[in-house]
Amino acid sequence: MTSKTLTWFFAMTLFATLSVPVRLAAQHTRYKLIDIGTLGGPVSFESDNNEGNLILNDSGVVSSSADTSTPDPNAPCFNPDCFLAHAVRWKNGVLTDLGALSGNNSKASAINARGWIAGISPTDVIDPVTGGLENHAVLWKNDEIIDLGTLGGNESGAVYVNNGGRVVGFSTINTVPDPFSFFGAPTHPFIWKDGKKVDLGTLGGPDAFSGQGCVNEREGLVVGSSLTNSIPNPTTGLPTVDPFLWRKGAMTDLGTLGGVFGFAQCANNRGQVIGQSSPAENPGACFGDQTPGCHAFLWESGVMRDLGTLGGDNATAIWINDAGEVVGEADLPSSQVHHAFLWREGVMTDLGTLGDDSHASAINSKSQVVGYFFISGRTEPPFRHPFLWEKGGPMVDLNTLIPANSGLELVAADNINGRGEIVGIGVPARCFVDFCGHLFLLIPCAAGDTQDCEAKGQGANAAVQSNPSPIAISSTSTQSRPTPKERVAAWRAQMAQRYRIPGLRASPRD
Repeated sequence: MTSKTLTWFFAMTLFATLSVPVRLAAQHTRYKLIDIGTLGGPVSFESDNNEGNLILNDSGVVSSSADTSTPDPNAPCFNPDCFLAHAVRWKNGVLTDLGALSGNNSKASAINARGWIAGISPTDVIDPVTGGLENHAVLWKNDEIIDLGTLGGNESGAVYVNNGGRVVGFSTINTVPDPFSFFGAPTHPFIWKDGKKVDLGTLGGPDAFSGQGCVNEREGLVVGSSLTNSIPNPTTGLPTVDPFLWRKGAMTDLGTLGGVFGFAQCANNRGQVIGQSSPAENPGACFGDQTPGCHAFLWESGVMRDLGTLGGDNATAIWINDAGEVVGEADLPSSQVHHAFLWREGVMTDLGTLGDDSHASAINSKSQVVGYFFISGRTEPPFRHPFLWEKGGPMVDLNTLIPANSGLELVAADNINGRGEIVGIGVPARCFVDFCGHLFLLIPCAAGDTQDCEAKGQGANAAVQSNPSPIAISSTSTQSRPTPKERVAAWRAQMAQRYRIPGLRASPRD
């Protein structure tokens, strides 16, 4: 082969290699981008309860929360940017302000197929235990806000609502001081329907907390975690925490993978439960960030299965579909790198990354997976981009599948519904997500209609409609071993972060 031929051969090989991502993106479904927008303030938010909750239903309706233009007069502020925010619903291009209790803040947690939305809203009453405004679980039904009240204490929150109208949440049951609850008082999960609440109890300890919704529509099935007693164990300085399954009026202890800490994330319609647990070889794992070794599990018919890792120490399960496919994040060998995974029929598949670490947030009935990855070498925010992964792979950056002049840089994807529509968060250029992020919706373009589809969607902000009359119806790292007080503070902070409860401190008396 002549030198000229060799030069041509290597040049063409290099061109083919470099063009693979471009060709893959060009062959992939393109999307119409809709900027959900805000209510006049800088930010629109994801689910109040973080990952694992449905904020996009199969009809393409989005539940969220958004800043108004009014500064929050309360202290401490409900949101980091200190603007009043209200729960919103986006439907067919219209963003509706769903209002709040007492003209205050509100946030949405999840939506069902009927468009009912569960969430939380502060009242105008000060909770003497936390020092902030009392938070109450709420349900928006036909644009009316319903105060679900509490189980006897001052605080409550709604996590999700199923298609039958059952709301799952958590509430304090009294005002007796409780050193383990992030509300400072004993906290129980509950089910609400048609004005009646059922206290689901605990596994023997003072506190239990409901898990996320994912895709579970089975009537009367709730998962979460519970303290099994009130006696701190020497491993964590806390009472043992086990995952539970509540159904048919009884709470069942699902056990753990051998450790003393576990949490059930959510369940699917087959009754399969996913979550995290510390293993026998490291019984204190999953507790804060002090000890590595937290593993993801799948529980089914009385058997808990360790889903393993990608060669490292930790794995986290976030979402499960009705086929029993689980997605989340797992460590690679050395546990310094973490990749999104898909677990199916006993095999954990590394979905890879387009940068540094990656993380899977949701999977739909067609095995399409969404999440985000961290951009290699990025020195200015945003540091993440969302991805889509489909059978056969590879992972695709969603920013390559929308118009280049869209006005938003997509950061993370939270949900993908059965129609392949995707909801997530994006930001204008050179902006911190917490201070100017906007929720986006991606709608797949039909074959042959890509150009017109993208043009109609690009930069489209929703029209804003106010809810005219919302009505309230009744009711620092260290190498030393942490002290028991520090362990309790870490537990309370971890649970408070999971439920995004504003204004709570490490201890109600600190």
